[in-house]
Amino acid sequence: MLFTADHDEPRRALQKFIAAEINPHVDEWENAGIFPAHELFKKLGDLGFLGLNKPVEFGGQGLDYSYALMMAEELGAIACGGVPMAIGVQTDMATPALARFGSDEVRREFLAPAIAGDQVACIGVSEPGAGSDVASIKTQARSDGDDYVINGGKLWITNGTQADWICLLANTSDGQVHRNKSLICVPMKTKGVQVARKLDKLGMRSSDTAQIFFDNVRVPKRNRIGEEGKGFTYQMIQFQEERLWGAAACLKAHEYIIDATIGYTRNRKAFGGSILDNQVVHFKLAEMQTEVELLRSLIYRAGEVLVAGEDVTRLATMAKLKAGRLGRELTDACLQYWGGMGFTNETPVSRAYRDSRLTSIGGGADEVMLMVLCKMMGTLPGMKKGNA
Repeated sequence: MLFTADHDEPRRALQKFIAAEINPHVDEWENAGIFPAHELFKKLGDLGFLGLNKPVEFGGQGLDYSYALMMAEELGAIACGGVPMAIGVQTDMATPALARFGSDEVRREFLAPAIAGDQVACIGVSEPGAGSDVASIKTQARSDGDDYVINGGKLWITNGTQADWICLLANTSDGQVHRNKSLICVPMKTKGVQVARKLDKLGMRSSDTAQIFFDNVRVPKRNRIGEEGKGFTYQMIQFQEERLWGAAACLKAHEYIIDATIGYTRNRKAFGGSILDNQVVHFKLAEMQTEVELLRSLIYRAGEVLVAGEDVTRLATMAKLKAGRLGRELTDACLQYWGGMGFTNETPVSRAYRDSRLTSIGGGADEVMLMVLCKMMGTLPGMKKGNA
């Protein structure tokens, strides 16, 4: 069993925090196009939620990954997608590789303040010409004595305008593309780091997303996470937690939209009866609720596999793929039942429609998830089963 009675207290504490400290402000943050990350993260850090499964010696709780999944699921109750995503970047996208492979020195400097909520982190992988194709990144970190000199740029960087440091994937040699990359912690105030612009997005409006340039940025090699040339491998491992976390964060968000749609269609009248009384509506909502529950079962199973220390690539990939596809189908169907009101920005279903679209893109597009699965099945042209 993934969750036990030990998860109940932190779950209730997080639910209480979301209700008191986040949801009352979501509309304001959505309108502003940003939320106060330092203020909110500090509160979460004080409660211990930014390091549930991180090492105790650096301020974490030292718990297993089931607690991170519990947190991800509860964050789905936030009335937007942007804030949960930003929190997830801090806990399960920018810091897992650092926590697992970083030296004690680099973990003290970057992981400890991230866990405490004293610093905001972001993850720098995607580039204008290399989104899901991570091996194609062009950003270079040239060796110069005890330092790296970094040149290049990153795009679609969540928390990018507010971050104190970035977990940067860069090429540290001219070797084979899967063995020439390293992950490096780069303070955002380092000379040559430029936040070029804050992106204007379709959804996730309360989350700031940046384009960042690096012009002869000099950082010490001791800021590197783990071994030089292992960055691609570390990032692929880190992706599994990110993808599973992202899928789990969809569960309560999907259920909330189903419930909101039931309430709205029950009260909305047309042709002498409620919209909900039409079989096509209540049958579709029943199907969607079933799909959410099936996704939950897949995520929980994947969580058990990860906690057991086994390879979760296949199940995490499936969960990420299904979460994105379901989010698109579910929000589209529900918006239709809201009619004209669903097309306005004043309803929760329109926000969910915009926000959920990113799940099929971020952290690896649906098509990449399918490629990974086909490699593991041996059905991708030129591949044999298991060569993922």
